[in-house]
Amino acid sequence: MESPYKGKTGLRRLINAFGYSLAGLSAAYKNEDAFRQEVRMAIVLIPLAFYLGDTGIERAIMIAAVLLVMMVELLNSSIEATVDRISLENHLLAKRAKDIGSAAVLVSLVNLAVVWALLLV
Repeated sequence: MESPYKGKTGLRRLINAFGYSLAGLSAAYKNEDAFRQEVRMAIVLIPLAFYLGDTGIERAIMIAAVLLVMMVELLNSSIEATVDRISLENHLLAKRAKDIGSAAVLVSLVNLAVVWALLLV
């Protein structure tokens, strides 16, 4: 079944999409401990990137690495919510989906550490 909002176009679609995005950020902040931790991390690291980065490119790369962690966490949280919506039973495929999402977050955190280390050392 198609969403009744799929037919919207132009400015109305943009306004709706922006509202859904804000609702998603709010839901993640309210319900996901890991996302709240990453928001706190971003509050520290993004200003630090402006201070420590020597060029605009360095600053942009450092900030992009921080934002990538947050994006991957949002996707991981949506996977977990979808899996839990389908069933709360222990199932091998549900565990696999959640573990792979968690691994993606870990890879993004390693990326963050490597990027910052390479640019600062």
